[in-house]
Order: sequence, then C-alpha cells, then structure tokens
Amino acid sequence: MIAVITGDIVNSGQYPSSIWMPLLKKVLKKYGEQPEIWDIYRGDEFQVKTSPFTALELAIQLKAVIKSVKNLDVRIAIGIGDETYSGGRITEANGSAYKRSGRMFETLKEEKRTLALASGNDTQDHILNLMIKIALDFMDDWSTVSANTVAWILQHPESSQEAMARHFKIQQSAVSQRQKRARMHLLQELLEFYQQTIKQITP
Repeated sequence: MIAVITGDIVNSGQYPSSIWMPLLKKVLKKYGEQPEIWDIYRGDEFQVKTSPFTALELAIQLKAVIKSVKNLDVRIAIGIGDETYSGGRITEANGSAYKRSGRMFETLKEEKRTLALASGNDTQDHILNLMIKIALDFMDDWSTVSANTVAWILQHPESSQEAMARHFKIQQSAVSQRQKRARMHLLQELLEFYQQTIKQITP
C-alpha cells in the first residue's frame, strides 16, 4: 500500500514561480528523488508518492509552507491504495492509489475544497474527510505567521519552544501564542487520529 498526493498551487499566477517553487521543492526533496518519487508538471501541479502513514502530515506541511507566502495555498488530494506499475517517473506510474488521488483531485476542484483523501474504505474515508473538513475551517485561514509556525514545527518535531523562539527571533511566550493561533494542538490530534485510522485500513 502506498499514498499518492496530487496537488496544485492555488493563486500561483499572483507570483513568479521563483517565489514558491523553491519552497515546494525543499519539502518534496525530503521524500525521495525526482521524477521517480515526485515531480512538478504543467507549471504548478505536482505529485508525490509516500507512505499512507505520513501522507496527511506531508499534505499539511505542504499547505503550511506554501501559505507562508501571502494569498497562496495548495489543493491536495491523497489517494491510498496499491501501485501496479512504476515506469521510473511518478507521472507514468499506475495503480489504485494513483487513480483515487486523480479522481479526488478533480472532485476538489469542483467542490472548491483544498484537501481530502480516498482509500477505498468508504466508512473511514467519510470520517477522516469530515475531520479534515473541520480542520480546514482554520487551516484555510492561517496567516503567513501561523503557516510559518506550523511548517517549522512539522519540520522540527523534536525541537523545543526555546529553539523555535531563537529561530524566529521572538520571546518564548510569543511561541506559545503562535501555536495557539495556528491551532497546533488540534492539528496534532488530527494527525494522531489519522495514523490510528490508517492502521485499521492498511494491511
């Protein structure tokens, strides 16, 4: 079982790609080599293959990194399933994970949502997508500061508040306020619930 993320940059036309492309590539490079594991195509669309257990965290990390640029966002569909063909390029690979990701991506465009998943387990998909939809109520409204905060925490999960304060050159008390505004505790609970659920639907 694998997870495939299909996404694009929302409002990418507002900035030259030199603004957001390095941010996107920096995250994707941590998950493997281009073009076998990830690729960017048609200007602002991208695809990446990962583990089902890390898929939602990767999706949220991408969202936070891109939303650190004012007025930008990402639209991301996660497909969980198998891979029946890999031709050395992710854009040529096939399997249920790719099909589910592609179909969900088109659905997101139609429904004007920015994040959802499909695993083939309708009951669990409904529960997870409902929770994601509720979380999007605050994630879609992250300020650039909140987005930067979430991105840094997800990229440095073992770091302390003191380390974060040094990185952003702010007081430690301000770190706690930033985390609260970003709803970091709810985000972490969502990721924990997601991983527990994935264990039940993946062999």
